[in-house]
Amino acid sequence: MSSSMLIKAVGCALLVLLAAAAPTYLSSYDLSLTGRFLALSLTAMGLVLIWGQGGILSLGQGVFFGLGGYVLAMHLKLVGLETGEVMPDFMVWSGVKALPWWWEVFRNPLVMILGVLIVPALVAAAFGWLVFRRRIGGVYFALITQALALAFATLLISQQAMTGGFNGLTNYKTLFGFNLNDEAVSHGLYWATLAIVVVALICGTLLLNSSFGKILRATRDNTNRVRFLGYDPTPYKIVTFSIAAMFAGLSGALFALHAGVISPALIGVVPSIEMVIWAAVGGRTSLIGAVAGALLVNFAKDKISTELPAFWLYMLGGMFILVVTVLPKGLAGMFPEGGFKMPTLPGRAAKALS
Repeated sequence: MSSSMLIKAVGCALLVLLAAAAPTYLSSYDLSLTGRFLALSLTAMGLVLIWGQGGILSLGQGVFFGLGGYVLAMHLKLVGLETGEVMPDFMVWSGVKALPWWWEVFRNPLVMILGVLIVPALVAAAFGWLVFRRRIGGVYFALITQALALAFATLLISQQAMTGGFNGLTNYKTLFGFNLNDEAVSHGLYWATLAIVVVALICGTLLLNSSFGKILRATRDNTNRVRFLGYDPTPYKIVTFSIAAMFAGLSGALFALHAGVISPALIGVVPSIEMVIWAAVGGRTSLIGAVAGALLVNFAKDKISTELPAFWLYMLGGMFILVVTVLPKGLAGMFPEGGFKMPTLPGRAAKALS
């Protein structure tokens, strides 16, 4: 092992230990926020795979985030029913006569866990097969996925009787019999989220260092040359898009546990664009950068929007412009080979300041 790799390994281990000790030095509120934002970082990691490494910009990851969140929330609503209740209260108020079968299937905890992972991946695989085999990419793919996010959010809002409408699904208190409001359970949920993020980082790194990752990057850089060499890029794109969707679904489920709610407001066009900004700020080719970007942007959003609500969107736009013009590789670009590197200004800006 080289010295730079050893330094990286030691640094990552120290960061994980520091994060694991967070319950001892963070307030319950800040710990809850950290758990939520760690959950969101899984979506950013998925974007690193499909966008940074695969060269395919998706503006619809909110769809898969929402699928995972709603699958988990449906299970929690069902297991939280009081004695004598057969369906959630909003269904009763809407006049629904019987619980839909696609709700009932997620009452089983094992089916719920599989659903959180598989449902987003299957939807992404089906969508990817329809799109990628027609060689649709670039801005066209981005617009299609953006439209998909808008359509999905609109569908959820319109189906008030089945999905809770604009309010979404909330007011669930237990998971596998544990009270989510209990402090010890909250700490356990935080550690579980941290562990999942670490495992996702390791799995993502192994994937990118494999021959699959090399072909994926080759597809990003020159698709025609990859085809000339005898590789069909379509399966690689579909698999990567499905893995990114699985990450987003798991992210949505964990976020719903931490936040206690999943709703269309969290999965529409604007949230999907924000997800891209997390990856861009952290570094769209770096998995660790994705975690840093998600934490940085969302903590900034919490603090700034609390003090200056009207200023946050301008701040977010300025952050994205700064990354595009000064830090095209995001925060991760400042730390090549474990060292620190100051950003290089674009040519005109550098000349103007010289």
